[in-house]
Amino acid sequence: MINLRDYNNQEEIITLLAECMYPDVERVKREYERYRNDQNRILLGRIEGKNLVGIIGVIWLTENEVELKHISIKASKRRQGLGKKLIYEFIKENQIKRIEVETDKNSVNFYKKIGFKITSLGEKYSGVERYKCIKDCY
Repeated sequence: MINLRDYNNQEEIITLLAECMYPDVERVKREYERYRNDQNRILLGRIEGKNLVGIIGVIWLTENEVELKHISIKASKRRQGLGKKLIYEFIKENQIKRIEVETDKNSVNFYKKIGFKITSLGEKYSGVERYKCIKDCY
């Protein structure tokens, strides 16, 4: 994985980031800028050939605990284990002891399948149930 802070194709990053966020272009751009400017955040990507095929964005909570804020895989690369691979590679390379993520019903089974403990947060937004997913590592 590479750090995308100085990656030269900003539009490619924003397009992939938008796929895992509420589709508001200005909001996605603001989130991208947070990754570029906040030292407690990191946005990493996987390049295959010359294409960005996946991203993972985290916020450092402590030296070895993170909150996974974003994960997105290019549509043509989905369901091939790349999301799991990005998470586990990040955990290993950074000696992460705990990773947490908040997600919705559409993604909760992905996290459950790869060993996260799932807790319902209830209906956090009108009509939308949210889940806290936590994985203790090592």
